[in-house]
Amino acid sequence: MSRGAGTVALSLGLCLCAGQLVAASPAAAAPVAVKAAVATQAAAKVKPKLTAKASTRSLKWGSTLKVTAKVIDPRTGKIAKGTVRLQGLVGGKWRTWDTETVKNQNGTVTLKYAPKNTYYIRTLFTGSGFSSASTGKTKITVKTSGAKILAEAKKHKGALYKYGASGPKRFDCSGYTKYVYKKAAGKSLPHKANSQQKYGKSVSKSKKQVGDLIVFRNGSYGYHAGIYAGNGYIYDSPHTGARVGKHKIWNKNYVVRRLVA
Repeated sequence: MSRGAGTVALSLGLCLCAGQLVAASPAAAAPVAVKAAVATQAAAKVKPKLTAKASTRSLKWGSTLKVTAKVIDPRTGKIAKGTVRLQGLVGGKWRTWDTETVKNQNGTVTLKYAPKNTYYIRTLFTGSGFSSASTGKTKITVKTSGAKILAEAKKHKGALYKYGASGPKRFDCSGYTKYVYKKAAGKSLPHKANSQQKYGKSVSKSKKQVGDLIVFRNGSYGYHAGIYAGNGYIYDSPHTGARVGKHKIWNKNYVVRRLVA
């Protein structure tokens, strides 16, 4: 046989013995078979059973959402060790809000987050030896609350008073409350304190809450407006030369109006 033919025989895993072509021994091929089996086994990842339950599907702005997730290995019925992520669909992409490692015996974890807007959420599991698994998306509705009103009111602390101004950099008293309620809750108020006292729901002074509208009166005429901040304080734009800030309620003649639940 020519040298070229011998080269071809060797490249095919054969050996040339006494002028005859003899197949390579099974022992020589065994390592290749073992490697292939190992690779196949490694690729065969198990998909765990992932379930999740949200504490609520509707919550007030500023409240914390709790999601309890459970992960089980279907082969054994025991926990699937790995990581669970709570994610929100933001701008078309899933963003991770909280991450917990599965540790306890029943395979459950509790994830927490305080969403600022209405979002779709899901949980995602990843773990060594397992393929990733995710739950379907669930809509969580976030409602405007007094806490959101107050958070918006605080953003403008230090803004200078200007008569007739309604933001975003300068305000008079009713211009300030008008701007805050529109920005935080989409509520439209007139630019006059006396008119604002007719909006929303009337609430007794003893039951006023953070985010309520406070209108001070001279007799029955409303002359100044602010936003209740708790503990006897309001955020307001007081008068010429002053700035938006937190001030003590100084007069007992006022009404409370609730514009958000």
